[in-house]
Amino acid sequence: MPKHVTQRPPVVRQPLPRSFKDFTPAKHFNPRTFFREMVWKALLTRRTGQHRQPTFPKLSPGQVALTWIGHASFLIQFTDLNVLVDPNFANWLFFLKRIKRSGMRLEHLPPVDLVLLTHAHFDHFHKPTLRRLPHPKIGCMPWGVGDLAHNLGFSRVIELEWWESFAHRDWKVTLTPGKHWGARVLRDFHRGYGGFVLEHQGRRIYHAGDSAYFDGFKEIGKRCAPEIALLPIGAYHPESFRRLHMGPDEAVRVFKELKARWLIPMHFGSFRLSFEDLDEPPRFLRRIAAAEGVTPRLRILEEGVPQVF
Repeated sequence: MPKHVTQRPPVVRQPLPRSFKDFTPAKHFNPRTFFREMVWKALLTRRTGQHRQPTFPKLSPGQVALTWIGHASFLIQFTDLNVLVDPNFANWLFFLKRIKRSGMRLEHLPPVDLVLLTHAHFDHFHKPTLRRLPHPKIGCMPWGVGDLAHNLGFSRVIELEWWESFAHRDWKVTLTPGKHWGARVLRDFHRGYGGFVLEHQGRRIYHAGDSAYFDGFKEIGKRCAPEIALLPIGAYHPESFRRLHMGPDEAVRVFKELKARWLIPMHFGSFRLSFEDLDEPPRFLRRIAAAEGVTPRLRILEEGVPQVF
């Protein structure tokens, strides 16, 4: 098995930025372009979407309900377990405007048993949201991230290495590899990143976090055999962004390599993080899914609307 798939990646120290250009994604376009595309266009775009009062379904053992909150945030519900993944209810991330509202309000959440945090980036590890959660009991996250969570109300904070699992009662989570990076600010490259496979009541749900395509997805499919794959499809243009994110075409490839039953896309439509139109990723995904024959297994969720699997 490739070495980079089985153990944490080496820490690569980045030089201090010499200009504002070094702060921009991929470091290949000038700050004026970044401001125009990411900030100014978002400011001029009217915020859409609505907060829904969710009607959570009554589940039978073995059923799982998934509610897409928006961006990479999900509520995963079993009969006896409520799990949040990368919760973010913010309308602003510093100067980045949320273009589409979260699918529900934070106060509509049920009691939270488990929070999975895939990495420390501000759009995935959103401290103001985490502080307001209804009494979260356990937080699981990659290595080097736990110090960010110790004052956020968790009764227990668990750090995992790639392929390491944590089990509690009759559920289990496993941190899986990815192709991304984990630093929250300029110099904390010791922080990990990855995805999670959640196992409970005979079901396996995989949340990939942020990741570009890499050959490790085949190994995730072999080791963990997820049934439901939550895969990112946004922030892929310009092409250099694919070093850190995957597009819809690569998400379909990953889905097939995982050999999962259901493909649920995420990481699009909420924040303007790249140059493609906000509504382009799902259109592109539908086109690719049709060409690859996976349309019957594609479920594009509506924010704030639970769906039972």
